[in-house]
Amino acid sequence: MKMTDMNQDLGLTIAGKTYHSRLLVGSGKYKDLDETRLATEASGADIITVAIRRVNIGQDPNAPNLLDAVPPSKYTILPNTAGCYNAKDAVYTLQLARELLNGHKLVKLEVLGDEKTLFPNMPETLKAAEALVKDGFDVMVYCSDDPIQAKMLEDIGCCAIMPLASLIGSGMGILNPWNLSLIIEQSKVPVLVDAGVGTASDAAIAMELGCDGVLMNTAIAGAKDPIRMARAMKLAIEAGREAFLAGRIPRRFAASPSSPMAGRVA
Repeated sequence: MKMTDMNQDLGLTIAGKTYHSRLLVGSGKYKDLDETRLATEASGADIITVAIRRVNIGQDPNAPNLLDAVPPSKYTILPNTAGCYNAKDAVYTLQLARELLNGHKLVKLEVLGDEKTLFPNMPETLKAAEALVKDGFDVMVYCSDDPIQAKMLEDIGCCAIMPLASLIGSGMGILNPWNLSLIIEQSKVPVLVDAGVGTASDAAIAMELGCDGVLMNTAIAGAKDPIRMARAMKLAIEAGREAFLAGRIPRRFAASPSSPMAGRVA
C-alpha cells in the first residue's frame, strides 16, 4: 500500500510531485483543438500526454500549437514516444521533447512491437528505459502486464509502471486483472493502467483493484460526446478510488442478510 492513512487520499505522487487528479488524458484524436481543450477541462486531469512525433508543440511555428489549448502553465505536459518501434528512436524523441519543453524531465516511454497490435516491445522498452534514466529523465513506462518485466523496469529506476489493460484503442477493458493485481502488490512506485479502457466502468474497476491512476485517450476522444465522457471518466476514477479506500466486502458463496437475525425483538 502506498498511503500512510487508508482513510485519506493524499493524491497521486509521481517523481516527487503530487497531483490532485488520478486521471491522465491524451491529447490526440479530437476533431480540433477547441474540443481538446473542453474535454481536457471536463476530465479534471492535471497531466496531459502528447505524442511528440504526431502533435505540434512548437516543432512547426506555422501550424496550430497544442500548447495554446492545454498550456503548460495549467497542465503538466507528458511527452510520449507513440509511433516509436525501437529504443533509439524513443530516446531521440524524448531528448527532442526536453529541448522543446525547456528541460522537462517527466516523460512517458512506449516502444511498440508492431503496427497491428501496438503491443509493447519489451526488450526495446527495457533498453530505452535504462538509457533515459541514466540521462536524467523521470520515466513513466508503458509495458505488458508481466509482473517480472514490470519489476525489471522499476529496478532500472522508472518512476511509474503503466501496464496495458488491453490493446491500445481497443476499448476491451481489463482483460487480466490477476496480473495487474500482482504488479500492484509488488510495486513501490505508482502503477497506472494505460491502454484499453472503453468506458467509465473500466476506469472504476482499475481503481478498485488498487491502481494509482489511469491514462486514457481513445475512450474519451472517440466517444460520441467526448466532453460528457470526460466528465464520466473523472467521476469513475473518483468513485473507484473511494471504493478501494473504503474496502469492499468479501465475496461469499452464501447469502448474508442485511438485517441479522441475532438479537431480533420478535
